[in-house]
Amino acid sequence: MLSITHLYVYPIKSLGGIELSTARLTDRGFEHDRRWMLVDEQHQFLTQRDFPQMALLRTAIQANELTVYEKGNEMDKIHVNLYPTGSNRIRVQVWDDVCEAIELSDEVDHWFSQKLNRICKLVYMPDASKRKVDADYATDYELTGFADAFPVLMIGQASLDDLNSRLETPVPMNRFRPNIVFTGGTAFEEDTMQHFQINGIDLYAVKPCARCVVTTTDQETGIIAKEPLKTLSTYRTGNNKVYFGQNILYKNEGMIKVGDELKLVQTKAGLQLNA
Repeated sequence: MLSITHLYVYPIKSLGGIELSTARLTDRGFEHDRRWMLVDEQHQFLTQRDFPQMALLRTAIQANELTVYEKGNEMDKIHVNLYPTGSNRIRVQVWDDVCEAIELSDEVDHWFSQKLNRICKLVYMPDASKRKVDADYATDYELTGFADAFPVLMIGQASLDDLNSRLETPVPMNRFRPNIVFTGGTAFEEDTMQHFQINGIDLYAVKPCARCVVTTTDQETGIIAKEPLKTLSTYRTGNNKVYFGQNILYKNEGMIKVGDELKLVQTKAGLQLNA
């Protein structure tokens, strides 16, 4: 049996995530997942690709408040309303997408600017801001938040186990920032999933996830190395990209909890990888 073992949200794009026992799928991914984002003076998104120290900024949710603090310096923190309603709207950019966002406050922006040693600001995606998934993969005009491209990322534990069996030093799942982790089955079984169900929700694996240098950043220290991307590139490469995990779309909203069964409905051929 395939079953859900871990659920994660990442409230602020590229900052530390939060593990949950239950998560609610909304119109654009798990509730609170990547609804906030840091942008530069040109309103372009910031990520660990250029600022690996972002990994050390951690998030927590209590009641209607999002708290952000720096690992090892938990007393220095800021608090943000989970549902900002500010009237100051700006246009921000994530890759090729431009969408509307709410500015938070000068105080919050100053805190983040100090932590990253560059001028930046925190913005929030309100419900009225509709960022659509790439039309080449969308099936019903699906939305996403400030994630790179899709609302949900899923990885099988067996896939990480396979990778770690090839590494001198194993890496944890947080290198890959998934939303859903499942156990059971074989390594990279998610590659062959076309349609599956979790707690009555219909989900579809629509595109393998191409991995970048963020996977080489230790999420506990912010230190960059060559692995695991170096090893992954030896056996998980196709079309000049390195793949690990599957991007997911879904038909209906609802709750997913740890322990839920993942029921396969339809499979497909696996990835075409380089020999």
